[in-house]
Amino acid sequence: MSATQAALTQLLPLAGDTFDKNKVTPGLLGFVVFAALAIGVWALMKSMNRHMGRVNFQEAPEPAAPPAAAPGEDATRA
Repeated sequence: MSATQAALTQLLPLAGDTFDKNKVTPGLLGFVVFAALAIGVWALMKSMNRHMGRVNFQEAPEPAAPPAAAPGEDATRA
């Protein structure tokens, strides 16, 4: 039996007197986990917004095509 299991078997009977089976709440641990997730999502959104602001959306101009030969000119002569 691990130390965690031993501690739980000793502490759970003590909580049995004060634990109301009809009222279950997430408690402090649930709030801490939710707050950590909320802060993480906020930080990711802020980082994404900063990175999206740095993106250059202007397309590069297409390279100019070589001029077409005029009618009557030999296209193989340069």
